[in-house]
Amino acid sequence: MGPAAGGEISDEMLQKLGSLSTQALVDGLWVMGWPSAQIDNSRPLTSGMKCCGRAVTLNFVPARPDIAQDKPPGGMSPEYEAFELCGPNEVLVMSSCGPDESVGGDIKFLRLKQREIGGLVTDGSVRDTDEIINYGFPCFSHSTTARQGPAAMQPWECNGVISVSGTVVRPGDAIVGDQDGVVVVPAKAAEKVFNIAHGREVIEDIIKEELIKNPGPPGKFYPFMSGKIKHDSPLAELLAKNGISPANSNQFEGTADW
Repeated sequence: MGPAAGGEISDEMLQKLGSLSTQALVDGLWVMGWPSAQIDNSRPLTSGMKCCGRAVTLNFVPARPDIAQDKPPGGMSPEYEAFELCGPNEVLVMSSCGPDESVGGDIKFLRLKQREIGGLVTDGSVRDTDEIINYGFPCFSHSTTARQGPAAMQPWECNGVISVSGTVVRPGDAIVGDQDGVVVVPAKAAEKVFNIAHGREVIEDIIKEELIKNPGPPGKFYPFMSGKIKHDSPLAELLAKNGISPANSNQFEGTADW
């Protein structure tokens, strides 16, 4: 097998990625031609939740008697192995066997509170919702449920490559979640994604400010394609007034570095 992790992300880069919106990060990957990176079926349990951290992954498989017998018992189970790898800079990403299946609840996730985890993301559901909200860590899931998880699936592998709603997650990838959803930023591409996404957000702020001062159709400036802003366009003229030019930005035609 190939390596599970695809690279390393520094604490500094993690903080930078966490300062951006999920849509900006999706746009950065889109511009680079990478596959879709959002986890569509994972939503915040309550409003205002935001998470950013390195992925610790956990894969569930459908329940089967021999699987249950062969899984390491008690505290050695892959899920508890994953829990102990988590801290403030980690997000536990759990790949469920179905959107309505429970990946855990109150008692199990008390340990995540104790570990001061950076967040929990799953394409499955969680139970004991009120208690999880009270624990205070960001939690993103497909839904909530009263179902028993072990009746349907078993935790099988910690820190392998997993698929979450069809999106690949490798251990160490950056996981960023906000009110729009959750995005996976591959560790190997993190710096480039940030540079594109941050550049886009700066430009969008300038466009918005201009449209507030001088109301009109946004089509004059927006949308734009990173790396393809034409040098003689109205957008280029607007950016030049704000100190952004091909000399100091990779967003213009012929200046892309991706």
